[in-house]
Amino acid sequence: MNAPLKADDTDLAALMADLATKARAAARVLALAPAEQKNTALAAMAAALRASAPKLLAANAEDVAEARASSATPAFVDRLALNDARIEAMAAGLDVVRGLDDPVGKVTERWTRPNGMTIERVRVPLGVAAVIFESRPNVLADAGALCLKSGNAVILRGGSDSFRSCQAIHACLTQGLREAGLPEAAISLVPTRDRAAVGLLLSGLDGRIDVIVPRGGKSLVARVEAEARVPVFAHLDGNNHVFVDKAASLDMAKTIVLNAKMRRPGICGAAETLLVDKAAAPAQLKPLVGMLIDAGCEVRGDTDVQKADARVTPVTEDDWATEFEAPIIAAKVVGGLDEAIAHIERYGSHHTDAIVTDDAAAAARFLNEVDSAIVLHNASTQFADGGEFGFGAEIGIATGKFHARGPVGVEQLTSFKYRVHGTGQTRP
Repeated sequence: MNAPLKADDTDLAALMADLATKARAAARVLALAPAEQKNTALAAMAAALRASAPKLLAANAEDVAEARASSATPAFVDRLALNDARIEAMAAGLDVVRGLDDPVGKVTERWTRPNGMTIERVRVPLGVAAVIFESRPNVLADAGALCLKSGNAVILRGGSDSFRSCQAIHACLTQGLREAGLPEAAISLVPTRDRAAVGLLLSGLDGRIDVIVPRGGKSLVARVEAEARVPVFAHLDGNNHVFVDKAASLDMAKTIVLNAKMRRPGICGAAETLLVDKAAAPAQLKPLVGMLIDAGCEVRGDTDVQKADARVTPVTEDDWATEFEAPIIAAKVVGGLDEAIAHIERYGSHHTDAIVTDDAAAAARFLNEVDSAIVLHNASTQFADGGEFGFGAEIGIATGKFHARGPVGVEQLTSFKYRVHGTGQTRP
C-alpha cells in the first residue's frame, strides 16, 4: 500500500492540478464511453471488492484502532468500521448501479416547432465531481460507481481517519477501470492527508472541477458551502422528525420510532425529534418513551414527556435544532398536525421527516406541507438513502432546491443540452 505523501515532499498545488487535469481528460472519455464498457468496469470493481475483503478488513482495522486511540466516539467508530457484511453491501451496491439504465444520451423531451425544427433535450454528464467525505469509507465506492455510471470523472478526498481503508477500496476500483480499458484517472483518490488539499479542491482548480459534494459533519459542510467556488450538492443538518398522529397505530408507531432513532443513530437519516399528538399521548406517549429509554436512548422531553417517564431529562431550546448523531432524542407533545408542521418548519433542516397515521387526509397534508427533501408516511426516516430508493447508492443527499434534491444518484449527476435538427431554417 502506498505511503501517504507529505506536504514537504511534494508541491501540493502541482499535485492537485495534475490530478484535476487527468480527471478532466478522463471525463471526456467517460462522456462518450458506451454503457457496456462502464458496466464491465462496475462488474470488475464489485468482484475485486469481494476478492479483496481480507485486505480491506486489515486496512480498516488499522484505521479503527487509530480512531479508538484518539478517543473517537462510538458513533464515529461505527461509521468508520467495515465488516464482511458492509463490504458485501458495497459490492452489491455496485451491482445495482450496473443494472440501472444509463442516463447519458437519454432524450427526456422532444418537440417540433412551427418552422419544422425538431428540438431534443438530452442528458449529459456534469464533468468532474469532487467528493469530500469523512469517516465512512464506503462513500468512496458509492461515489465512484455513481460517477462512472453517469459518465463523470471523480476526485475523492476521504477523511484522514479512513485513509488506509480508502486506499484499499480505491485499488479495487482502479483494477475495475483497467480491466474495462477505461482511464484510471476516472476515479482518483487524493493521495495525501494534508488538509490543504481540501482548500485546493474548493477553489475549483482553475475550472477543472464542475461540482463538489461534501459528506461529513457540520464543520466540513459549512466550510464547503462557505468557500466553494463551484456548485455544491449538500445538506448541513439531518435534524429529522417523526410525528405520531392521533390516528396512529401504537404497534406501528413503536416499530417506526425505534428503527428511525436506534437502527443507526449516527447516520443523517436518523430521527432526532419525536412529536406526539396530544390526542394520542394518553395511550401512546408512555409506551413510546419507555421503549426508547429501555433500548438505550436518552430522551430529552418537555413537561408532558417528563411526566410520562421519570427517566426523561428536561429538553432545552437548543435540543430542538440539534442533530445528535447519537442515541439521544428530543420529544414533545404537540397540539395536532398544524403544530407538528409548524415545529418542523421552525426547527427542521429540510432533510427527512415522517408521519405515522392511519388517517389518509392527515398523511396527505403532512406530505404536501412539510418542505423537506424526503417526506414519509408510515415508514422510518432511515430510508433516506439512495440505495433504498433504488439508486444503487448515493453520492450524497441534497436539501437545496436547485438541480438536485434528496438522494443524489446517476440521473442527478447529469445535466442536459439541447439538440436541434433543422432542414435549412434561418431566423427572420
